Amino acid sequence: MGKVYLIGAGPGDEELLTLKALRIIKEADVILYDKLVNINILNYAKDEAKLIFCGKEAGKHYKSQEEINELIIKYAKEGYVVARLKGGDPYVFGRGGEEAIRLFEEKIDFEVVPGVTSAISALNYSGIPATFRGISQAIHIFTAKSEGKLNIDYEVVAKLEGTLVFLMGLGEIENITNKLIEFGMNKGTPCAVIENATISRQRVCVGELCNISNRVKEQMIGTPAIFVVGDVVNFREKLNWYENKPLFGKRICITRPKKQAVNLKNKILSFGGEVLELPSIRIQRLDGSIDGYIDRISSYDYIIFTSVNGVEIFFDELINMEFDIRKIKAKVYAIGEKTKDELKKRGIIAKCGVQFTQEGIFEEIKKEVKSRDKILIPRAKGARNFLVEALKNIGAEVDEIYLYESVLEKKRKDIECDIYIFTSTSTVRNFISLYGKEVLKGKRIIAIGPITADELRKEGLNAEIPKEYTIDGILNILVGGC
Repeated sequence: MGKVYLIGAGPGDEELLTLKALRIIKEADVILYDKLVNINILNYAKDEAKLIFCGKEAGKHYKSQEEINELIIKYAKEGYVVARLKGGDPYVFGRGGEEAIRLFEEKIDFEVVPGVTSAISALNYSGIPATFRGISQAIHIFTAKSEGKLNIDYEVVAKLEGTLVFLMGLGEIENITNKLIEFGMNKGTPCAVIENATISRQRVCVGELCNISNRVKEQMIGTPAIFVVGDVVNFREKLNWYENKPLFGKRICITRPKKQAVNLKNKILSFGGEVLELPSIRIQRLDGSIDGYIDRISSYDYIIFTSVNGVEIFFDELINMEFDIRKIKAKVYAIGEKTKDELKKRGIIAKCGVQFTQEGIFEEIKKEVKSRDKILIPRAKGARNFLVEALKNIGAEVDEIYLYESVLEKKRKDIECDIYIFTSTSTVRNFISLYGKEVLKGKRIIAIGPITADELRKEGLNAEIPKEYTIDGILNILVGGC
């Protein structure tokens, strides 16, 4: 028998995921997830995990609650660790209780992992405190949607002190406001409707009880949305921290492999942007690639590393083979500051060209390379041949080790973004192979350097290039141009 975890994934911002939830997602064999779960959270799953979508899609059959229950039970009984991933908190109008009861009845071991509920976080990200001393000393949370009869006693609710929060209330907003006014609530009570809370597509419509319904229609506010009623709404003008960030409102696609995307992604998130991690390539190690060179490594005069991946895989292989690193006598060069930093972690101080390209490193190394010098280049299969050919042309003896190759990732849905970032020619080629180039037309595109930009240009697409071919260079373009 396996085990089931009912996990709250939070309101949308993936960084609101709890540490416990993250640990379990990384360990899970099967993940069943809803539509409101941030798709980036699935990137934390192990590669072999089975991912099952359980949300609603227009025009398509979606899984009923009973079908979801049966799937959870099926995989648990087959011995798997099952993560049932739900938006917000599993027990706040999320039907998590029903799933837990079924697991209890089937005698299946389960745990519930609380999540940050949108009933609180949506207000926070909109500059609205749920409570405030002397103004609101209570918060009341309601669902405005139910499969059965919705039993809200508006005569009682209209007299409640504090903040009222209605989840899934957009379709019922006119009825809710009319009932509250009918039973005595001041029609001038401040209100807000929050759409897509905690992500950069968040929109907030503010009004009063008597006019909020019309304002929502005028501004074409859509779902998912939360309806808030109370004097705390008046704090929005002063406390609206989230929407004032420089990248707020921008959905930015990063096409790097997920491990390499972390640094750029975190910086974009800190500036208020929404990140879609859409790795078009996955790094696949080529096992045994170093075997034929292990006895020659001490004979090389130079070793040139072209990427962080190359450094990691090369030294991992040496460790696995119990190779004594002190046998390496070569001078070491690196393309790019990140590659140089990765070598530094291993106690190797490498030289680096002014321009972080094959052309740049060649201009640096040719000043000292002599004819018949032996050079080793551990790199990716299918990479550009400029450096190898240029070194051979000046008389060097060059060996290449293909440590890894870039393979296509699985195709994803909902890839519409405002900005697309490409960090290598392979990400360009593979992205277009997966999704076509039409999705990029008319969009803002950023390439990490001229070689990547040239690859886009071949497809008829223009890209901006940072002054420095680095992650910080990309970030400077993003913040400066938004």
